[in-house]
Amino acid sequence: MRFSLNPNAPDKRLLDESRRTRAMTWIMAIMLFLTVLAGALGLGMFAATAQLDRQLAGRLTVQIVEPNAQVRDSQAAATVAALGKVPGVIRATEADRARLAELLKPWLGDAGLDPDLPMPAMIDVEMRGGDAAAVERAARTVVPNARIDRHAQWLAPVRSFMATMSWLSVALMLLIAAATAAVVLLAARSGLDTHRDTIEVLHMLGSTDLQIARLFQRRIAFDTLLGGLIGSAAAMGLVWFLQTRIGGLGSEMLSGVALQQRDWFILLLLPISFALLATFAARSAVLRALGKTL
Repeated sequence: MRFSLNPNAPDKRLLDESRRTRAMTWIMAIMLFLTVLAGALGLGMFAATAQLDRQLAGRLTVQIVEPNAQVRDSQAAATVAALGKVPGVIRATEADRARLAELLKPWLGDAGLDPDLPMPAMIDVEMRGGDAAAVERAARTVVPNARIDRHAQWLAPVRSFMATMSWLSVALMLLIAAATAAVVLLAARSGLDTHRDTIEVLHMLGSTDLQIARLFQRRIAFDTLLGGLIGSAAAMGLVWFLQTRIGGLGSEMLSGVALQQRDWFILLLLPISFALLATFAARSAVLRALGKTL
């Protein structure tokens, strides 16, 4: 017996008379819609986490707390000069005090703009392959009570949350894949029960279990691929819309969530992967059932 890949071929219609089988397409569309959304979230969070790591690696802030403005300014200048000589330090600059005052204004009001208000000197340090301990020693050599804040340390909870969301997305994708396999198994077994008489006739005509299994696996593979493409297209359209909205916010941290060309290609592979998964699950279920009952 010869089997065509065309889903409308006569041998396919033997197992595709019921309209209920069309529900398989929409179930797979919903599954792939959710999977692509979860995948986009995971890829975006992984990218944002990597960007955050790159930005925070070797970033330090040195605070000099001194009520006397003249002493504070001289200590800040000496600290900047000392930090510039530390191996691995590529930039050490004092933060603009007017900018700091603007940042404090929402909490202190106009008092934050008062030039007589004691305000610590903030020195932003950027390193590349250097030793943070060497920076700390150099700063405290000039100012013994200088405070060193590592950006990676106080943003660690944010990074931990982003990593958790990334792996949660991966777990969600695996859960949906398992649910998809379960749906395929149920659909295959339901098809066997519905078309039992037809299958017996095919057996009498000389069809083997493998040939009959191909009828089911091709039908389910086509439904899965068609539904997957529909669901994936809808999900990717939604992801693109959300990405344009995020880009309009102008947030440096949220901009890291944007998907790259590689990420879009990975999302495009999901409906194909699910079609292969459905084909394998249908083939295994049908062959097992035919071997036991028919």
